[in-house]
Amino acid sequence: MNLAGIDLLAKAPFAEGDVFLGGRWTEAADGRTYPVYDPATGELIRQVSAAGEEDARTAIGAAGSAAAGWRATPPRRRSEILHDTFELMREHTDALARLIVLENGKAYRDAAAEVGYAAEFFRWFAEEAVRIDSSFGDAPAGGYRHVVRRHPVGVTAFVTPWNFPAAMATRKIAPALAAGCPVLLKPAPETPLTALAVAALLTEAGLPEGLLNVLPTDRAAEVGSAWLGDERVRKFSFTGSTATGRLLLEQAAANVVNVTMELGGNAPFVVCADADVDAAVRGAMDAKMRGGGEVCIAANRFYVHADVAAEFTEKFGAAMVAVRAGSGLAEGVTLGPMINQPAVDRIRDLVADALARGARIAAQGEVPDGPGHFHPATVLADVPDDARILHEEVFGPVAPLTTFTDEDEMLARANATVHGLASYVYSRDVGRALRLAERLEAGMVGVNRGLLSDPAAPFGGVKQSGLGREGGREGIEAFLETQYIALDWPV
Repeated sequence: MNLAGIDLLAKAPFAEGDVFLGGRWTEAADGRTYPVYDPATGELIRQVSAAGEEDARTAIGAAGSAAAGWRATPPRRRSEILHDTFELMREHTDALARLIVLENGKAYRDAAAEVGYAAEFFRWFAEEAVRIDSSFGDAPAGGYRHVVRRHPVGVTAFVTPWNFPAAMATRKIAPALAAGCPVLLKPAPETPLTALAVAALLTEAGLPEGLLNVLPTDRAAEVGSAWLGDERVRKFSFTGSTATGRLLLEQAAANVVNVTMELGGNAPFVVCADADVDAAVRGAMDAKMRGGGEVCIAANRFYVHADVAAEFTEKFGAAMVAVRAGSGLAEGVTLGPMINQPAVDRIRDLVADALARGARIAAQGEVPDGPGHFHPATVLADVPDDARILHEEVFGPVAPLTTFTDEDEMLARANATVHGLASYVYSRDVGRALRLAERLEAGMVGVNRGLLSDPAAPFGGVKQSGLGREGGREGIEAFLETQYIALDWPV
């Protein structure tokens, strides 16, 4: 498949089919397809193959057959392939960004930024591939030596979400391949084409057959169960809702599969009395509105000190009103559509509940007339603690604001959730900010910064926001097993 030859707007097919199995482009074994729609217009993009159980098992076989050869491939060669893929992604940034806009809906600016972020995982893990370490040392009692080796965990299976169709795929694929593991990938049914494009680039970079298998489908349970029920699959990584994560963990337990889970969030955004309000507003726009708010680490609840609440609300509201909504490819658009109509309906329900309980709309932007799944950028003020929007993941461009005067009381409210993925703190006093950051129950905290994600840093949450970390040095550790060898060494 030649990515440069894809006519995105003409919705051209992917080579002979859009299931990528054992290095071949093919159709689902039973010929089933399902529709993928443009969320900006509601129009059909194309019918995509719906892989099923037979395809899932074929993919395991292809990955298993390729595993030994890849494990034996020198780390330097694995690194070169990943680095070449990084270069190819950068070369095709515009085409990939347009593909993301087409099937995901996000603004082109955000889509292009996602491509850059996604590509960086290939560069980071290309560098990590050659740094997988082993150790050798004396046993404390003497008489023999300890040899500790790191080996690839084996066949890995991934399920990724629609909100970052490139980055959530590369954040898993890159470390797995760097560690020496073959990959099975089921992208979200709403956004399969981007994942297939990434597969095409890896193939162009020289990845051997069978090491990456991509199965688009609207039969997620069928494919996932086939993978988790097969003893050949030794690693499973999922990014998605906490509810789905719980179900997958139950299935993974049967074969004691090594799992990484990046689940839901409910991130608090704290603005202290001494905060630089203008900087806090800029950070709030980054943390709330990137990807239209359809981001697991998006700021979900705003706790603003009463002394600066009026100023922050006015300035943040003005920034939200200035957001231009529309088709992601239109000039000047910074807010695209939500992924589908049920997403819009859910956001509206949360807003209606908050208003019914006493909140008010402090600011609201506009959305275009006509088709598409749009929701306006909205700031809610005076949101009471019992409003659902403070306890459920918004996943949209709505910012609920509440005030505080006592830090201990605010922290108790901020931590009163089963989630613990991300948090944000703004204060001119770095000591105060760090004290608050350490007391916030979250795997990641942005201090005077609204953008957190970095391929070189560990990404993940605590409590019911997940298990394990992706990115950073920890990202490759997740795909390695430790083997200890006691070596007789007579003195």
